[in-house]
Amino acid sequence: MAPLTDDDDVDLGISLETVATIVDHARAIQGLEEGDPEQLDEDDDSEAALLQDDPDDMTEETLVAFIEGLNQDEQAALIALAWTGRGDYTPDEWDEALRLAHERNEGGGTGQYLVGMDMLGDMLAEGVAAFGLSIEDVER
Repeated sequence: MAPLTDDDDVDLGISLETVATIVDHARAIQGLEEGDPEQLDEDDDSEAALLQDDPDDMTEETLVAFIEGLNQDEQAALIALAWTGRGDYTPDEWDEALRLAHERNEGGGTGQYLVGMDMLGDMLAEGVAAFGLSIEDVER
């Protein structure tokens, strides 16, 4: 997909920096869950091994709390981005995805819902990429 021009810019309803933070955290949690303890001993510089140094910083609970601390619009945008990254919606259907995400979000529990998704970090990154943007370019 070609990058969006200024005329085509879409307001995602959440900053790329916030999405990048969530993607990094979600990927780190996934890395911890998938990490082989023997492999962690062999490669002290791997991402999963480095995260083991301070596992309190990278837990599902901290990610859920971070997401729950966002406003309702940002939470709905995260849901819609995950759905877009999963292929449920296209950028052309963004308004519909956002509307349905707001409806889904009325019951609360957004953090738990999102953290429960397999490959959350990758889906959010793909959702952003569908709009011709990249979270990889966001300074952290």
